Amino acid sequence: MTAQALRQGRAAPRRVALLPTAALLLGALYCLVPVAWVLVASTKAGDELFSTFTFAPGTGLLDNIADLSAYRDGVYWRWMANSVLYAGVGAVLSCAVSALGGYALAVYRFRGREAVFGVLLAGVLMPPVILAVPQYLLLAEADLSGSRLSVLLPVLLSPYGIYLARIYATAAVPSDVLEAARMDGAGEWRTFRTVALPMMLPGLVTIFLFQFVAIWNNFLLPFIMLSDDEKFPMTLGLYTLLNQGSNSPSLYTLVITGSLLAVLPLIALFLFIQRFWSLDLLTGAVKS
Repeated sequence: MTAQALRQGRAAPRRVALLPTAALLLGALYCLVPVAWVLVASTKAGDELFSTFTFAPGTGLLDNIADLSAYRDGVYWRWMANSVLYAGVGAVLSCAVSALGGYALAVYRFRGREAVFGVLLAGVLMPPVILAVPQYLLLAEADLSGSRLSVLLPVLLSPYGIYLARIYATAAVPSDVLEAARMDGAGEWRTFRTVALPMMLPGLVTIFLFQFVAIWNNFLLPFIMLSDDEKFPMTLGLYTLLNQGSNSPSLYTLVITGSLLAVLPLIALFLFIQRFWSLDLLTGAVKS
């Protein structure tokens, strides 16, 4: 075989390997172009936004933020605070429930365990839109519709979070370590809190992030449950602004600027918790 044939044989797999990379780059471009447009459009004044469609940045970002903050005495920041409340408290409590449920399904053997897990898998496959109306009817019977609890309570139980917690606990929590803790006199709660929970921390961080993003972006549940715009989250508040923009086009600039500001907490949260994914899985066992 000549040297030229060898070079051609090596070049062929490289060309094939470029196809997945090119597909990923096109997918990333498809996802990032709308984000880039929001970033650029939020810097433009109303007349600039509707006069031309270009990716050249404008000079009105600070004015747009000031107008957004002044709109209805700063109602946007109340929506932002509501979103932080719903997503922060909901994600923490949902993560705690997922940790307890996933740990119990992974560690303990009891009758009906697989049936319970099958029901949870069915819950993962269930579209949220199907559950929204029954949840509203149940909370209305409990006289909770229209309150902040009507948004928080339905998100506490996450079938997908419990599923992930079980899978992660099965892989990250060795049964020998749990038996050693029990032989040392630790009860079940202490074993979970001091031994298993630190081992599950990287997985729980992932569950927390998924839940936070899902609750932050949730629209249908608050739309059904809430009627007082003072309790609206960010998604529902921006939706009301968008509807009002048909009569007052200047509000479109506020919607775009508000959408940009709504993404920033998610980016900051991701950058903050990223370091927790590098934790050693056996850190908890070493410390205990």
